[in-house]
Amino acid sequence: MSKAWVVGAFAALVLLLGVGLTLNPREVPSPLIGKPAPAFGLPLLHAPDKTFAQKEMLGKVWVLNVWASWCPPCLEEHPVITALANSKLVPVVGLNYKDARDDALSWLRRNGDPFAFSVFDANGRIGIDYGVYGVPETYVIDRHGVIRYKRIGPLTPEISRDKVQPLLKDLSRES
Repeated sequence: MSKAWVVGAFAALVLLLGVGLTLNPREVPSPLIGKPAPAFGLPLLHAPDKTFAQKEMLGKVWVLNVWASWCPPCLEEHPVITALANSKLVPVVGLNYKDARDDALSWLRRNGDPFAFSVFDANGRIGIDYGVYGVPETYVIDRHGVIRYKRIGPLTPEISRDKVQPLLKDLSRES
C-alpha cells in the first residue's frame, strides 16, 4: 500500500511539473490587474529637481514602460515602444529601473527617446511595488488609475498590434 502511494504521488508531481513547463512565463497573471496602480512620486529622469506622481495621469489612459540602459531586451523592444508612442494613442511614460542616470540619458540620446517623459527609480522600490519580474515590462493603466494589462518581457509588433493597441482604443472610448 505505501509503495503504491509513493508511486502515485510521484506520478502526480511529474504531471504537475509537466504542465508547469508548458506555461509561458511572460503570461504570468499579475495580481495587480484590475487593481489601482501603486502610488508613487519619482524624480524625472531629465529634470531631477521635478517629480511625477502616477495620480497626475488620472483621467487619462496611459502606458508605463519599465526599461533600463543595461537591458538588452529593452533595446530589442525599443522600436515597438517608439512606434506606440508615435501613434499618439496615449502617453507612454518610461520608468527607468535600477539604472545610473547618466547611463540612461546616454542610452536615450543614442537610441531615441520615445517617452512623454521618464521617471527615475534608481533603487527599484517602485518596480517592487509594481511586481516587476525584470525589464522590460509594460503596463496599460486606465483613466481611473487601474492596471488593465501587464506584459513581462519585450513588446513585439504583434503583441502591440493585437493586444495593446486595441485595448488602448477601447479604454480611450470608455467614459
